[in-house]
Amino acid sequence: MTAHVNQSPVSPTLETLFQRTLARQPDALALLDPLNKPRVTGDAPKRLTYAEADRAITALSAHFVEAGLPANSVIAIQLPNTIEFVLTVLAAHRAGLVVAVLPLLWRHAELTAALNRTAARAIVTMSRIDGISYSDLAMNAAAEAFSIRHVCGFGNDLPEGMASLDEALARAPGTTRRVVQDGRKAALISFDMTAEGFRPVPRPHLSLIAGGLAISLESDVPQGATVMSAFAPMSFAGLASSLVVWLLSGGTLVLHHPFDSDVLEEQINEHSCDVLVAPGLLALRLGELEAAARLPGLRTVIGLWRAPEQVASSDIWAAPHASITDVYLFGEVGLFGARRGNDGLPVAIVPGPHGAPREQQGSSVAGEILLTPKGTLGLRGAMVPVAAYAPPPLPTSDGVAAQPPRDYADTGYAARLDRSTGAICITAPPAGIMSVGGYRFLSHDLQEWSRRLGQGALITALPDRLSGHRLAGRAQDNARAREALSELGLNPLMVEAFRDRAGAT
Repeated sequence: MTAHVNQSPVSPTLETLFQRTLARQPDALALLDPLNKPRVTGDAPKRLTYAEADRAITALSAHFVEAGLPANSVIAIQLPNTIEFVLTVLAAHRAGLVVAVLPLLWRHAELTAALNRTAARAIVTMSRIDGISYSDLAMNAAAEAFSIRHVCGFGNDLPEGMASLDEALARAPGTTRRVVQDGRKAALISFDMTAEGFRPVPRPHLSLIAGGLAISLESDVPQGATVMSAFAPMSFAGLASSLVVWLLSGGTLVLHHPFDSDVLEEQINEHSCDVLVAPGLLALRLGELEAAARLPGLRTVIGLWRAPEQVASSDIWAAPHASITDVYLFGEVGLFGARRGNDGLPVAIVPGPHGAPREQQGSSVAGEILLTPKGTLGLRGAMVPVAAYAPPPLPTSDGVAAQPPRDYADTGYAARLDRSTGAICITAPPAGIMSVGGYRFLSHDLQEWSRRLGQGALITALPDRLSGHRLAGRAQDNARAREALSELGLNPLMVEAFRDRAGAT
């Protein structure tokens, strides 16, 4: 392949995808904030063209360089689904940094573990999100992470010692450094929960782009599309379905901080969104005839399923003017998508390569689906970080590994083959792991928290159609239980399991 001027001589990165559209249409609208951003962060919504976004990315990148963050070091990010998140990720990559995404539901215990496991050198957050002081959370976690050298945030009333990124944006761009754009370089660290415990999952740019391509091609996102993202971005799937799909389409990315259904519909119509990215069950609700009639301009819906075992029994897609693609998510291992046909029913998933579009011969292969010898679903392909999920080798007596390393990652999801159709049936999530929305944790953690709360306290996970599980708790004094869990630095879902319920006995 012949190298061209101003293009990467090696392989594409998120930066080169952004530069491609910037060079072609600098004055085109690039990014739009949620309409309800004043409620979420206290700031007014922004809208940026590609040229304006480029200047902001350059300013933030210069700030990271001037703060002394070495190239290839890790910068942790805990931000809402707003323009600041997109700018920070792209600025970090422009400065040659690796981004570690920290889910908003995480509190002190998880934050500290993630920062220490990745040896992060910096953390970026927002002053307040939905009324919670995330700047205080970041400062407290950074105090217990010896590698952290720089703490910075967006918004007002930042704690003493936290650098203001709004001030960095207001200054003229400063120091830059040359970064070789190579898609094989590390780009992202996300975090998964497996039967073996908490696990950082690193990925290069090419892996991240492969995930976005799998979604974009299967759902047939048009070039120049206006993409509405209503899915939390702090994961591999969240980044691939929003940031990467937007960069591949070269259109406009409209952000919605989940969830306000009325505001979401208003944004879709006001900004003439062609594409919606949302959790699968929410997407199906918008596909109901009454709701679909209120969204006449929507043409493509991408429904992301954190509980992929629920897809086969999900409702029929009823909106005739829009297509829907079911995207099966398997923690941080990987994903695959399947666009529904005219009947609105989920498509049968068969073992082997999956590409897009399926009906065209010679289509590009996005990955491969397989059944493992353990009766679980495995994935292989460019997006799958096989090494991160590889089991430890079993040495023989002479010290040589008993078998070569496998070339796939085991998702842990129980699956079987339907003998009559040849389709794969995903039957259950990984054993011993609970999922409440996008928050995954080990089931035995619940017993551990109950023990810490003392005699008579109980916390349990109940099956829930919408989020996989929901948490419920009981204690002799629920208020004191909530206070104790908060002091332990636990996720708010754990804390709210002990909320007082009207009519409870």
